[in-house]
Amino acid sequence: MQKLTKEDIAQEVFDLYDDYAHNKIERRQFIEKLSIFAVGAITLPSLLSFITPNYVDSILIPLSDSRLKTQYINYDSPKGGGSIKGQLSQPLETQKKLPGIIVVHENRGLNPYIEDVGRRAAIEGFITLAPDALTPLGGYPGNDDAGRELQKKRTREEMLEDFIAAYEYLKSHKDCNGYVGVVGFCFGGWVSNMMAVKIPSLSAAVPYYGGQPTKEEAEKIKTPLLLHYAGLDTRVNEGWTAFEEILNKNKVEHTAHFYQGVNHGFHNNTTPRYDEAAATLSWKRTIAFFKEKLVKK
Repeated sequence: MQKLTKEDIAQEVFDLYDDYAHNKIERRQFIEKLSIFAVGAITLPSLLSFITPNYVDSILIPLSDSRLKTQYINYDSPKGGGSIKGQLSQPLETQKKLPGIIVVHENRGLNPYIEDVGRRAAIEGFITLAPDALTPLGGYPGNDDAGRELQKKRTREEMLEDFIAAYEYLKSHKDCNGYVGVVGFCFGGWVSNMMAVKIPSLSAAVPYYGGQPTKEEAEKIKTPLLLHYAGLDTRVNEGWTAFEEILNKNKVEHTAHFYQGVNHGFHNNTTPRYDEAAATLSWKRTIAFFKEKLVKK
């Protein structure tokens, strides 16, 4: 089987995967359309293998990292799914209360990539909670395709309540300084925007390529925002202009970065949509933003 690189793949393949990953087409349609791009030495199995997340070789901060205390906890979500499981991670050596970050997954549950992101943030001096909104359905099932199918069985409003409850849990945690922000990816980007709508005391929000709130919802935002968008992501980006107008009108502190020439999901280092330069720069900006807004002066 030929070992593919991003340069071997047409942009249409990435766009097709985006449609599939966001439930616009079923798997059968996805395979049928993907087969069109299986030409010559590029076979359908090699294409499928190439675009499938590779968690084994992509983890940056392992669960066993000795610098961290990482554990799975359950917290109450009275308006959402009841009891929700999440990964709680914090530096092992600390003598002071820590700023908190909620890490919100994509539309497939708490997979290894998002758990890793939670630990990456913890290494930077935060206490982080990465919930699994699939908990009421048995939790992340071990692969993203099944995770997407499970997540379709819950409404995004129910799941939003789970992440709001996570904020309340972390804010009152004995090791948290009471300043809590949120970072989320794709579906989690929408959740991050909506937590800014719903939680007046939220200290900071960082949506990555997240869908925007409605006009009426956006009018309620007071939380400082740092927004990351992929230049090729026309599906999400088309909502930015209207959102920006409201933020400007209400003088909401915000900065939006557009990373040109990269795809939706560019931060996710387990798939070929990953762009190292954009991911590294955006994460550096994210951590600096959280340190500015969440570290108690």
